[in-house]
Amino acid sequence: MTNRDGILLASGGLDSTTMAYWLISQNVDFVPLFINYGQHCAETELNTLKKVLPESYIDKIEVIDIQSVYQKSNSKFIRAANLWEDEITADNLYIPYRNVLLLTIGATFAQTIGLTNVYSAFINSNHAKEIDCSNEFFEKMESMLIDYGSVKINMPFRYYSKYQVAKLGIELGASIGTTFSCQASPTIPCGACPNCVDRLEALRQIEQEA
Repeated sequence: MTNRDGILLASGGLDSTTMAYWLISQNVDFVPLFINYGQHCAETELNTLKKVLPESYIDKIEVIDIQSVYQKSNSKFIRAANLWEDEITADNLYIPYRNVLLLTIGATFAQTIGLTNVYSAFINSNHAKEIDCSNEFFEKMESMLIDYGSVKINMPFRYYSKYQVAKLGIELGASIGTTFSCQASPTIPCGACPNCVDRLEALRQIEQEA
């Protein structure tokens, strides 16, 4: 164990999958932490995570279940939409303080098992509506956790675009085509939610360059 090893907030999505491969390339060992906060796609995300992680890390996956925290939420990220009838907007997918929750749980779990780093693949997104998605927020969160708990939040992709992350993932040999990041559908990418739009635009840009 080194002082750079830590927890990786992992979801089976393009960003966290790329980060898993990036950490390995940097000789950083990590524990993949999957958090079920009641997202309708939790089962699909976890199954995908087991497919896209390097084989040596699959048995290291830790799962924390806190789905009751959003059990009264009407967010379409919690209660799956009818994709044939419902019109989905970014506002419909809003979940209050989701990133605060994920980062603090990651930091708590890291400190509990004796690690001092949490790695998160959060990136800048033009579609993000949450108040806890800004770089200013992340900087304050990092400062608070290191000052009051000795856990460092690491976000190496914070200033990356989805295109840059996807391109890096391909260079590192990550199975980004198998990843799952949909907010509106629990099983099949809808192609229209903010996550799907960002992902498809990134892959389309890479394809045009080929």
